[in-house]
Amino acid sequence: MAVPFRRVSKMKKRMRRSHLALSVPGMITCPNCGELTLAHRVCGNCGFYKGKQVVAPKAESSEE
Repeated sequence: MAVPFRRVSKMKKRMRRSHLALSVPGMITCPNCGELTLAHRVCGNCGFYKGKQVVAPKAESSEE
């Protein structure tokens, strides 16, 4: 059976929820272009992964 929320102290409630905090993803700088990317993934800016061209880079879109 549940305990009324006024009976649970703030400290106990916060201790229980301490593992729910968000964590920062592992970001690295691309050795080719210097852009920040997620680790173990192709760079979205230049398309390189582990020193090799894997994906064609995105074309710059011009809005006129």
